Amino acid sequence: MPEQAANIESLYCDHHGWLQAWLRRRLGNSSDAADLAHDTFLRILGRGQREQIWEPRAYLATIANGLVVSHWRRRELERAWLEALAAQPEAVSPSPEDRALILETLEQIACMLDGLPARCREIFLLSQLEGLTYPQIAARLETSVNVVQKAMTRAVGHCFRILAANG
Repeated sequence: MPEQAANIESLYCDHHGWLQAWLRRRLGNSSDAADLAHDTFLRILGRGQREQIWEPRAYLATIANGLVVSHWRRRELERAWLEALAAQPEAVSPSPEDRALILETLEQIACMLDGLPARCREIFLLSQLEGLTYPQIAARLETSVNVVQKAMTRAVGHCFRILAANG
């Protein structure tokens, strides 16, 4: 067995139970904790960890915490989407497949916007989700149209850079 696989196997055997209990306390249920514990070790496998991990629990908790944040973001997006969907007439309701694609897209957008300063993200969302014009955004946020334009330029540029890097 290669050294990397042995190290990960040892990490898994020694700390999986602890990690799952740690996640269960944060998430409040065993099934999500089991899923995220599994995803944590998949992340480590995907990284090709070659160095010795000196603080395994801290290392695992850091990775798992990022997954918990993504989990809660995904839940919040799903809740908001389902509320918006419930307000739609039955005839416009998307199929389960379309719902899954829409939720995945919303999560990707949320991840892209996480890298922006709060004010810039707010301006972008007011423009794109609420359809406000730059003067309307400026009035609502009590700032200038120039500030809104610069924030939108920054937000759109940020999104394009992420898309280009991932595409």
